[in-house]
Amino acid sequence: MGLLTPGLGLIFWMTLTFLIVLFILGKWGWPVVIKGLKKRETDIKNSLLAAENAKKEMEKLKAGNEELLAQAREERDNILKEAKLSGNQLIEEAKLKAKDEADKIILQARENINYEKEKVLKDLKDQMAQMSLDIAQKVLEQEVKNPQVEEELIKEQIEKMSFR
Repeated sequence: MGLLTPGLGLIFWMTLTFLIVLFILGKWGWPVVIKGLKKRETDIKNSLLAAENAKKEMEKLKAGNEELLAQAREERDNILKEAKLSGNQLIEEAKLKAKDEADKIILQARENINYEKEKVLKDLKDQMAQMSLDIAQKVLEQEVKNPQVEEELIKEQIEKMSFR
């Protein structure tokens, strides 16, 4: 027999060996491999489901984050508006207070001016009265009968009073 044409005994033993190996693999080998493949298939399905769930959860979180961001922006805008209104209100209150203070100061200054004016007028009246008395006293002391001399005396006393 040659290498190209095997003998009947060789074919028998090869077939018998193949069937024994096939039986052993069928009994103990293939179930383990199939079980491993099924486990791997299940793990891949679970991983795909977990990835899909994670993707959906991420989309929910992204939508929630966008909503929170929109709320935060709205709240920031409200806070800025309130701060601006408060600032404007404080400025207006300060302006009103300053105006009231200015009005009080002006009123007090006017009262002081009127008081000083009245005081000066009173002093002036007192001086005029004193001058009149001094002139009258001089005139009476001199007992001048000449109207010209009397008039000169009055003019002289007025000039003296003016230089005080």
